[in-house]
Amino acid sequence: MFAITGITGNVGGNVARNLLAAGWPVRAVMRDVSKGGGWAQRGCELATADILDVAALASAFEGAEGVFLLVPPNFDPAPNFPEARATAATLKSAIETARPGRVVYLSTIGAQADEPNLLTQHTIIEQVLGELSMPIVFLRPGWFMENCRWDVAAARENGVIPSFLQPLDKPVPMVATADVGRVAAELLQGIWNGGRVIELEGPRRVTPDEIAATFAELLGRPVRMDAVPHETWESLFKSQGMKNPIPRIKMLDGFNEGWIEFEGAEAGSRKGKVGLQAVLQTLIELR
Repeated sequence: MFAITGITGNVGGNVARNLLAAGWPVRAVMRDVSKGGGWAQRGCELATADILDVAALASAFEGAEGVFLLVPPNFDPAPNFPEARATAATLKSAIETARPGRVVYLSTIGAQADEPNLLTQHTIIEQVLGELSMPIVFLRPGWFMENCRWDVAAARENGVIPSFLQPLDKPVPMVATADVGRVAAELLQGIWNGGRVIELEGPRRVTPDEIAATFAELLGRPVRMDAVPHETWESLFKSQGMKNPIPRIKMLDGFNEGWIEFEGAEAGSRKGKVGLQAVLQTLIELR
């Protein structure tokens, strides 16, 4: 049996579907099991646990051959990332108590970066979970192609998409969540010793301009990217309700300046199968 957190999202759902298709029993670990009816119908066992509840998580992970850990995103962390430190301690304690056979933790590209930024939350959690005695994989995907869901309305309605990824012709390591879920499920079914890092991106890197061109092709109308001036970012993010926008700004700087990258660079990453056009087509159909 495999215990899966984050199952109501794109990645966790894809992990579960791949495991079920392979004939494995799955335990869906959810904060609110009232949202798990569809998974129960697929044959999943449901377990209630909050990401900060050690006892509930340990109970949910007990008896599992493997555990997939996905931490809910926090786009506006407090200074020094206390939320990530608390989550790391909780996860480590729960895993130590339940002692599953192996663990796959969904981390991120750039988790090894020294410069503090939004992704440092995963750096902190990796460091703590790296102390565990059982086999663990830190799966580090690139920028999710599905982040383009926020661009569908702008592309469709006025043909201009604001871009924080700059320059507009700079290739960005991106990946589809379908590939992330598939690879995570494959890893859970594998056997290894100690700690590993797997870096994952799509078939090829994609520029913001290519995203606009693909939207244009799919929507049948002109679409272009418009670079958002850097000097406006902080005030813009604060106007959207963020209290501490600096980590997000530093993350974007890291992608744009190239210091958020895979440890093995492009040559050392595993490549997925799903391309940008397929993802954008699905996003357009959903909206």
